[in-house]
Formats: sequence, C-alpha cells, structure tokens
Amino acid sequence: MTALDRELLAERTAALERHLARVAARLPGTPDGLAADQDAADAVILHLWQALQLVIDLALSACSDLRLGTPASYADAFRRLGAAGKLDPELVERLVRAAGLRNVVVHAYDRLDLARIHRAASDGPRDLRAFLAALRDLV
Repeated sequence: MTALDRELLAERTAALERHLARVAARLPGTPDGLAADQDAADAVILHLWQALQLVIDLALSACSDLRLGTPASYADAFRRLGAAGKLDPELVERLVRAAGLRNVVVHAYDRLDLARIHRAASDGPRDLRAFLAALRDLV
C-alpha cells in the first residue's frame, strides 16, 4: 500500500471510531433495552452499518492492492485476505459474519433480530478494530 493509502486508512479509522462511539453511546445494556427504545435502535443500527461498510470497503481495497483477485462477495474479501495470511483465521470468520449482518441490515431492516444487533454492537467493534490494526501492519 502506498503513502496515500496510509492517509486514507487514518481517515477511515477516525470515521470508524466516530461511528463506534455513537454505537456505544446509544447502546442499552440489554437487547430488551434496545427493543424498547426505537431511537436508540435506529442510531445503533445506522452507525453499526456505517462502521461495517467502512471495514468492508477497506477489505475490498486491500484485495485489489494486494492483487488477491476480485472478491465475489463482501465475505469473500475477508476470506481472500485470510487465505493470503493477512488476517487471523478466527478473525476472518467473525468478519464474514459481520458482512452477513451488514447485508441483513441493508436488505431487511424491518425484520432485524435486535438481540443479534445488540451482540454485534457489543462484541463487533473489537473485530473491526482488529481488522484495521492488521491493515496498518501492511502499510
């Protein structure tokens, strides 16, 4: 990755942290709390989706920069990075599930499992940050 890519990664990392801060600020302690507060649910879902999309976009770019071929899906981008030894296999599987969650959020908003959203909002930021750390190690 080039120096310009380092700047882009820094910019995207700052954006990710802003979205994750909004998720943390609005996330109730339990899934039931999320279900009871539609405004909090909307904010958590929106900012979690934005954070996921940032990471997915970076994964797609990394595949291109590393000449790993064109991923067939968002999940495939993480799998290609894992197969190339750029990501820990366990992290790859968690990011594949995160890509699936992104698709559920975008394509089926009115049928979301808020318990799944709560879990992703509670546990997922660690994986998104781990992905960014792995990218930083590549530049």
